[in-house]
This record gives sequence, structure tokens and C-alpha cells, in this order.
Amino acid sequence: MDINKSTILLTGGTGSFGRAFTSHLLSKKTFKGIIRIFSRDEFKQYQMQLEYQDDPRIRFLIGDVRDALRLERAMKGVDTVIHAAALKQVPLLEYNPFEAVKTNILGSQNVIDCAIDQKAKKVILISSDKAVSPINLYGATKMVAEKIFIQANSYSGGRETIFSVARYGNVMGSRGSVVSVFLKQAINNSLTITDKRMTRFWITLEQGVQFVLTCINQMMGGEIFVPKLPSIRITDLASAISPQAKIKFTGIRQGEKVDEILINAEEARRTLDLGKFFVIEPEFPWWGLNKKLKGRRLKEGTVYSSANNKQLTIAQLKKMVEKIDD
Repeated sequence: MDINKSTILLTGGTGSFGRAFTSHLLSKKTFKGIIRIFSRDEFKQYQMQLEYQDDPRIRFLIGDVRDALRLERAMKGVDTVIHAAALKQVPLLEYNPFEAVKTNILGSQNVIDCAIDQKAKKVILISSDKAVSPINLYGATKMVAEKIFIQANSYSGGRETIFSVARYGNVMGSRGSVVSVFLKQAINNSLTITDKRMTRFWITLEQGVQFVLTCINQMMGGEIFVPKLPSIRITDLASAISPQAKIKFTGIRQGEKVDEILINAEEARRTLDLGKFFVIEPEFPWWGLNKKLKGRRLKEGTVYSSANNKQLTIAQLKKMVEKIDD
């Protein structure tokens, strides 16, 4: 299936990823398909409409993934579904746990059911490192979303509609990321860091978009795709953004990890290294796999963590942050 000729439904389409994905595709003359932006934020849709008002390749649909009937109508005639809609703010979801379940889990089930009923060809979930060995409610809901997405292939038989997952860490430069927080704090020459040991994977919005496009192109149903990424020390990022700023260490927040983990030791048994990315094979492929992926299997017990990974230097980070700031 050629993505350039596809009708695409993008849930959460007005978020950071959705805007970057839309900009990437619509900037290419080779894209002859249609992007349907599905989200519940009418103001953000209005802003995007102003940006793309002369482009006939984009549609705007107000709706919520909690509403199965609205999703069903939005998905008619769709070839590819990218499910990026989610509630993500960790403390808020701990305070409103049922809302997290309704959107991140039941909303994902609605996407699955509608995709099968409307015979979409490829459906991919945008997931997070928080889904790996979760310690907060957000991570737990994303873990369940991943599980039901992979096992949804059992309902479709892994034939007409196939489901996969793209999992990566915090996107640098997206709304609410540590980069945007530091840039605001740098105005007052004072930055806050929860713990000096903090490390994170580094991925930009553009890299995230390219990775998801690669996943869509290669998915066969049942895979969790994980990119190979460099890591950063948060203290190095602070130095790159504002080397003269005073740093205040505030202590690890509830529900926060010191390091990001994209593949845990248990998943390593089912993980293949395909060169530029990893693929975690399904644990229970009831639907059967028509093809076997070829790659180097990870050693048992391997943990893909931002702590034991190649770290970007302060000089490299400074150049990258300058691009984000522009």
C-alpha cells in the first residue's frame, strides 16, 4: 500500500505529533492522498484550518475516540489509521483515573473495533516508553493499549486489517517537553531538574514522523517497533540551553523514573535488531504470522535504557536545541 495515495485518519491530529505528521506529508507534492484530522479540540482545528485552508488534501473532523459512532463514520473509506490520541499528563491522570481509562484504553478499543468494521488496511498505535514496566497510571493505560492493539490481530485474523505499535520516548521540542520548559525557565536564568542522575532518549518530532512512516511501510501485524536513539543527560541539556543558569534540584516526582526504558528484559527474548530499529515480536500470535522477520535476536536479559546508551555531548545538544528553538 502506497502511503502517498492513502486516505489517512489521524486521531489526536491537532497534537504535536499530528501537526508534524500533517506538515511532513502535505509539504510533499508526491502525496496525493487525504489526511483526516480527528480531534476534540475545535480551536486547534480552527488554527490548522487557517494554515491549510487552500489544500484539498486535508479534512477536519471534530470527535472523541470515546465516541464509537463518530469514529465509525470518520473511518469510512480509510486505508490507514494512526492512533495518536491520548491523555498524557501523569499527575492529572492520577487524580482523574477513570478518565485515563476511558480515553487511553476504551478509546483504543473503539479505534480497533471501528477499523475492523470499516476494513481499514493498516492501524498503528503511537505509544510511549511509559508503557514499559509502568509505575504510573498513564504508563499502565498505554501498556494495556499496546496489548489490545497487538492482540486485535486475533479479531481480524491478521488479514484484512492489521495492527502494530510504534513505541518511543519523550519527543524533544513537543508541547510540555523538558526542552520547552528549560527554554522558558532560561529567561530567568534558573532551571529546575528533579534529579541530577536523570537520562532520557532523544528524538525530535521530525524523527518521530519518519519512524512512524517506516513502521507503516514495513508492518505485517503484531509488531512493536522501537527506534534506535541516542540518549542525553538532563544536566547536559541544561548546560546546552543555558550554561550560566543556576540549577535547582527539586527531587524525583511521584510517578517519575530516573531513566527511560524502551525494551525491558522480558521483552528482549522476543526482540530482533533490524539495524536502524528493533522489533518486538508478539507474545501470543494466535492469528499466525505469514512471514518471519530476519534480524539478530537480543541477548536474554538485555534492557534498552537511556542510561546504558550512547550519550549526546553538550555541543551536539546545543546545535539541536538551536534548531528546535528556530
